[in-house]
Amino acid sequence: MPNFTDVTEFVLLGLTSHQELQVLFIVMFLVVHMLTLTGNIGNIGLSVLISLSLQLQSSMRFFWSLLSFVGVWFSSSVTLKMLGNLLSETKLISCVGCLVQCCFLIALVHVEAHMLAVMAFDGYMAICNPLLYGRKMSRTVCARPISVPYIYGFSVSLTCTLWTYGLCFCGNCEINHFYCADPALIKVACGGVHSKERTMIVIAGINFTYSLSVVLVSCTLIIAAVLHMRSADGRRKAFSTCGSHLTAVTLFYGTLLSMYLRRPTEESVEQGRVVAVFYTTVIPMLNPMIYSLRNKAVK
Repeated sequence: MPNFTDVTEFVLLGLTSHQELQVLFIVMFLVVHMLTLTGNIGNIGLSVLISLSLQLQSSMRFFWSLLSFVGVWFSSSVTLKMLGNLLSETKLISCVGCLVQCCFLIALVHVEAHMLAVMAFDGYMAICNPLLYGRKMSRTVCARPISVPYIYGFSVSLTCTLWTYGLCFCGNCEINHFYCADPALIKVACGGVHSKERTMIVIAGINFTYSLSVVLVSCTLIIAAVLHMRSADGRRKAFSTCGSHLTAVTLFYGTLLSMYLRRPTEESVEQGRVVAVFYTTVIPMLNPMIYSLRNKAVK
């Protein structure tokens, strides 16, 4: 029963084995990746330009640029390998490459989850405590809640990757996915499965519940504060900010919860491939549009 130390490479089966569809996917995902890079790097550039103006500076735009940074890494870590496999006959990924990809993706998922929570809290402070906002959410203060998701995210990913490293395989090294996803790896493994499965569900459940709770509580308090506003313009601006964030949160959590909070089966892994396309390629492309196009300062 070989484990990760004995396995040298895996075969990523990808999205399809049909040659005609592979050509279509190459063109489609290349365009999506270029749009993702353009939108997120452009958003980072806009945030830098906006930060030069004292009148337009805010912590929210600082968070947008960091979320775009995560989006660039998220898309690149998956899409580039997927495009390489679509162009390749063998579709192989080394054991080390598989573990590194697992580690980065788990880290980036946790970073983005906690970043969305921090952004929700920032919106709460801006709307519900505007007089304290400038002091409580200054650039120096914001550096602390931003550094914590990165440190915590990579710490969690290292722990999860060590559990993945303990999986054993019985000759079947074909992963029914287009990247090294935990559910797909668990499905082809024949040893160490139960501990890895429980760890994945518990860690995902705790982290997603905590970060989503912060988002929902913050948005509930924002809505309650907005309903007491007398200014129609103030209510419209607040609902616009909260609406954009809730859209991003719904897309992010809706796709992830459907993948990581259920036991890996043939059906769930197959469905997870389709869902994974959305959250690894489409959501990083949409986030800059969701946050920027409805923002007056960006316009």
